[in-house]
Amino acid sequence: MTDDSATPTRYIFVTGGVVSSLGKGIAAASIGRLLVERGLKVTIQKFDPYLNVDPGTLSPFQHGEVFVTDDGAETDLDLGHYERFIDESLSQANNVTTGRIYQDILTKERRGDFLGATVQVIPHVTDEIKAHIRRLAPSKQVVITEVGGTVGDIESLPFLEALRQFRQDVGRENTLFVHLTLVPYIAAAGELKTKPTQHSVRELMETGIQPDILICRTDRPLTEEVRRKIAHFCNVDVHNVVESRDVETIYEVPLRYREQRLDDHILSLLRLEAPEPDLSSWEGLVDRIKRPEHQAVRIAVVGKYTRLVDAYLSVQQALIHGGIANDCRVDIDWISSEDVSPDDVDWLARYDGVLIPGGFGVRGVEGMVDAVRFVREAGIPFFGICLGLQCAIIEFARNVCDLIESHSSEFDRGTSDPVISLMDSQRQVTDMGGTMRLGAYPCRLQPGTRALTIYGLDDVSERHRHRYEVNNQYREILAAGGMRFSGLSPDEQLVEIVELPDHPHFIATQFHPELRSRPNRPHPLFAAFVAAAARRRAGREEGTAKVATGERGERATVGG
Repeated sequence: MTDDSATPTRYIFVTGGVVSSLGKGIAAASIGRLLVERGLKVTIQKFDPYLNVDPGTLSPFQHGEVFVTDDGAETDLDLGHYERFIDESLSQANNVTTGRIYQDILTKERRGDFLGATVQVIPHVTDEIKAHIRRLAPSKQVVITEVGGTVGDIESLPFLEALRQFRQDVGRENTLFVHLTLVPYIAAAGELKTKPTQHSVRELMETGIQPDILICRTDRPLTEEVRRKIAHFCNVDVHNVVESRDVETIYEVPLRYREQRLDDHILSLLRLEAPEPDLSSWEGLVDRIKRPEHQAVRIAVVGKYTRLVDAYLSVQQALIHGGIANDCRVDIDWISSEDVSPDDVDWLARYDGVLIPGGFGVRGVEGMVDAVRFVREAGIPFFGICLGLQCAIIEFARNVCDLIESHSSEFDRGTSDPVISLMDSQRQVTDMGGTMRLGAYPCRLQPGTRALTIYGLDDVSERHRHRYEVNNQYREILAAGGMRFSGLSPDEQLVEIVELPDHPHFIATQFHPELRSRPNRPHPLFAAFVAAAARRRAGREEGTAKVATGERGERATVGG
């Protein structure tokens, strides 16, 4: 491998065309994984063209989940893919929006930094974009930048112009453009059509950018004839036309790219040398996802935004990781909490585990509370995250501690028993963002608890995104009812984890453990939850078998 201290940073830019949602984030993350496996120091960033400063105020139904980094940045969900694939914690610098670019420029303009110059898209906006790319270069050999949206969108033009300039600034030999396109199969014609790709590349070239590599999304193999046609009309080498078909799991994508030697072609174009990758470990985890040794567990996720799975993308992936840890498949049913009522909740008994994820606002909260009561009383493994913990507290206070008016002051300001409320230090803060706990905070696990056994550590750090906390005035009452506060802040003022010792598996966290889970390092709380679900499944199967065979081990027969 080349000496990275003497070698300039290389830059890979990933753009997309034809239609959105082709999977640029997975493509960028998969390239990152291959380069990491070759021993290179890699980071990935996302440019989002929308005018919001960050996605923190966007509806989950519009934009999916908000991924939170250790430093408290609210970012695009693709950063979750980046972290899970390259196994590195990212930061605020890894997600930049048009809104943040303009906010930074206008702040400088109001300060007089431009010394009276007319502030324009070129050079001021493009210079700001290029500065964000360079900010990641120190200590990295490769910086991968994904540009959101599709080529031709008016919102993306400043970013593409900045990338065109950047190639001139740092040298063509230090930059590489990967363009993701669609090659659809038209049934009426009985063939794959390359025109969408040709038009998309032509649109990109009109901005002054010639792609070096084309990744073609398709639902069937690209023939050699189709590859040559694309290469001919798009001015790329035929071996740099990469097929990207749908796969069973997103973690399989790096392996399919490797089969086509994509990483070799990238290193050749960037004039980098690196050892051959050892993908045996990654192949192993993909094999456990596709061909697990044990039977599947069935998990119900009862949440507020379940009609868009991307709203809980990290939860979905962390459950998959929990399955990897237990060598079993995890089948997830996404259930709207608005469909749960106290008179119709016993159908949850068919599940091996129930998870309640985070969310904001009162809609659907009572359904979550009803679900918690059922699984608590029925002994079904339960995992609550953020709002899930708060609903668990509310349910326990109402139905075990006889505080029947218990609620969160977020949902009922007039409640007589606000078991969930703002801390005193938050009450005078008028800016909503100022009252939130965002990013990584320490948690100290208490002796003799299930949480300590699961983690195997006394102190951990986990990421938060919430505003309301467990009201300390009710901790003694809840503890007297049998609830254990198994994780606390170091000063013991904030509740981080609760559990019920007498329940088969009942754990809830104020933080979001899904944000730290990786396919090669599943989060211990998810691994433990899936393990508990597997035990319940095995126990139910054993009970069914006993009923089927009768008391003496003989198969029961009707009328027998």
